[in-house]
Amino acid sequence: MEAGNGTGCSARTLAACVIGGIVLGASVLALHLAGPVSLPSLLPLDAVRRRLRRRRRPVRVYMDGCFDMMHYGHCNALRQARALGDELIVGVISDEEIKANKGPPVTPLHERMIMVSAVKWVDDIIPDAPYAITEEFMNKLFTEYNIDYIIHGDDPCLLPDGTDAYALAKKAGRYKQIKRTEGVSTTDIVGRMLLCVRERSSSDAHNHSSLQRQFSSGHGQKVDDSGSGSGTRVSHFLPTSRRIVQFSNSRGPGPDSRIVYIDGAFDLFHAGHVEILRLARELGDFLLVGIHTDQTISSTRGRHRPIMNLHERSLSVLACRYVDEVIIGAPWDVSKDMITTFNISLVVHGTIAENMDYAKDDSNPYAVPMAMGIYHRLESPLDITTSTIIRRIVANHEAYQKRNEKKEASEKKYYEGKSFVNGE
Repeated sequence: MEAGNGTGCSARTLAACVIGGIVLGASVLALHLAGPVSLPSLLPLDAVRRRLRRRRRPVRVYMDGCFDMMHYGHCNALRQARALGDELIVGVISDEEIKANKGPPVTPLHERMIMVSAVKWVDDIIPDAPYAITEEFMNKLFTEYNIDYIIHGDDPCLLPDGTDAYALAKKAGRYKQIKRTEGVSTTDIVGRMLLCVRERSSSDAHNHSSLQRQFSSGHGQKVDDSGSGSGTRVSHFLPTSRRIVQFSNSRGPGPDSRIVYIDGAFDLFHAGHVEILRLARELGDFLLVGIHTDQTISSTRGRHRPIMNLHERSLSVLACRYVDEVIIGAPWDVSKDMITTFNISLVVHGTIAENMDYAKDDSNPYAVPMAMGIYHRLESPLDITTSTIIRRIVANHEAYQKRNEKKEASEKKYYEGKSFVNGE
């Protein structure tokens, strides 16, 4: 029975092949006798390619900002904006526009551009962007930069006349909103430094509890639990493992990677930090950054440091495109065990830093890598430290105090009317 079925199937298959061959041959003969055939329905190859490119064109999103004293809240906003498209273009507002609309910036445009360009979610930047999205600039974004959507946080951005800076983008249906990062703003950070100045100039009878402890735990003068106190707010940052994962890289070093290690406080993460990290990364395949604890910084730089707590500083460093991994709460001394554990090939340090007397101390933190011949001193490209930023605030104390009082009023209003916004 099985043999019979097999024979029948073979015969039918053979017959189908013969008939198919006859039909195909006849078709080819007919085409040959008919001569060339015009096929107007078929598009030229270049046109097909252009259509495919248009279909595959990446979604480009635009986000602007002052990015003054850039912090992890800015970075998280850029991360969220990038998630809404394939390419993120960032407009960095000019010094003149900031001064006219908000007050004097702490960091000049060229430093802010360095900071924004170094954020790993940013694809390109537009310098000297306007504070308000005018119709002319919006059309330029759509036509010249191929922007699909304009992004901003859920906190209101009002012009001096009280109008919405993004009204035109909303009217055009090309506006998307992201969730504001809680617990930090440039106003907040400037306020911390102003509080620090007031504390340092107060009488000896004042309660000299460590500001570092206040900043880390979220308690300070004139602060309530809502985050909308009548005076300067200090950090209400609530660190979560999810946020750290969002900022982290998923890749580790390869088995033969040249791992470069650099450590520090990285307080008030600034352009000087970015540039030394860029140079350090160029010396190897994987950059590991050690971030010192709040207690270590307080003991070496004074009780009013750090301005930003450990988790805040860690997120700022993790957002930098030159950084592959961080050690949260790195030890002060670089030990042989640590070098072995992380397979470190090179330990580097810049020539510009808060504490450059470490080599003179009996407890030189880099004594081991120096003895091993794997220590390298990098020439710092920028002469900027955390103290530089603080001095800028102190030198223009009254202007920043007025700027903060004005901004704190709008932030208080935001917190009082705040509602839940779904976002990442």
